[in-house]
Amino acid sequence: MFSGRLVQDAALIQAQFDLVLGALDDVDVTRAMAYATQGGKRLRGFLVLESARLHGMDETCAIWPATGIEALHAYSLVHDDLPCMDDDDLRRGRPTVHKQWNDGIAVLAGDALQSLAFELCTRPEVGSAGVRAELALTLARASGAQGMVLGQALDIAAESAEQPLTLPEITHLQAGKTGALIEWSACAGAVLSEADPTPLRQYARALGLAFQIADDILDVEGDSEKAGKRLQKDAQAGKATFVSLLGLDAAKARAAELVEQACAALDAYGPRAETLKDAARFVIARES
Repeated sequence: MFSGRLVQDAALIQAQFDLVLGALDDVDVTRAMAYATQGGKRLRGFLVLESARLHGMDETCAIWPATGIEALHAYSLVHDDLPCMDDDDLRRGRPTVHKQWNDGIAVLAGDALQSLAFELCTRPEVGSAGVRAELALTLARASGAQGMVLGQALDIAAESAEQPLTLPEITHLQAGKTGALIEWSACAGAVLSEADPTPLRQYARALGLAFQIADDILDVEGDSEKAGKRLQKDAQAGKATFVSLLGLDAAKARAAELVEQACAALDAYGPRAETLKDAARFVIARES
C-alpha cells in the first residue's frame, strides 16, 4: 500500500507543479524551476498528504503545502549542488541546474522556489488564516537559521574544522539539515486539522535521523546509478558521518532502532497509521 501511495502522491504533486509553474512566464528561470522539481521520491510531500489523511483532511487543501514543501526541498538541492557548496554535477540522474543552465539561473531558480513554497502554504484553499499562518511560521523556522540552513552551515564549518564532529554534534547538525523539514512535513496534517502534533513530531524526529543514517550508509555501499548522484563524497572529504563514527553494522542497527521508535510513536492512531509506519521502514530499505 505504501509504495503505491508514494507513487500516487508524487503524481499529484507533479500535476500541481505543472499547474502552478505552467502559469508563470516561459523564461529560463521558470524552466529551471520546473526542471528542479521533477523526479525524486517526494517523501516530504507524501508525509504532508498522509498526515492530513490521518486526520480526515481533504487532499484539495493538503496538496498545496505538500507541493510547497517539495518546492522548498528542491530549492535546497539546487543551492546545495552549486560550486560554492557541494559542487555536484548530477542530481536525480540528470545534470544539476547550474550545469544545465548556469550559476546565476540556479541561484535565482532556488530563490524563486523558496518564495513559491511560502506562497503555496498560504493559499486560501489551505484553510483558515490561523492555520496558514502556523504553516508559514513553522516552515520559516524549519527551513532557516533554526533548522535546515543551520544544519547546512554547521556542515560547511565541519569541513574546515581541526577535529571531526562528535556523534552528538552530527546528530544536532542533521536534525537541522535533514530532520527539520521532515518534521514539518509529518506535522502538517495535524496543523491543518488543528490537532495535537506531538505523536507525529516524535515519529518524525526518529524518522528524520533514520533517514540521514540511511543516507550515510548509501554513501558508503550504494550504487551511484540507482542513487542518481555522486556517492562516497563524505569519505573523500574526510567528513565524520554516522557510519564513520559508529561503524557500518552499528549504524544499520541504530537506524532500525529509530524506525521502531517512529512506528511506536504512532500506535495511538491504530491501523490508520500503517502507511506512515511503512514509510519509516522504507527510509532504511531504499536505494536512492
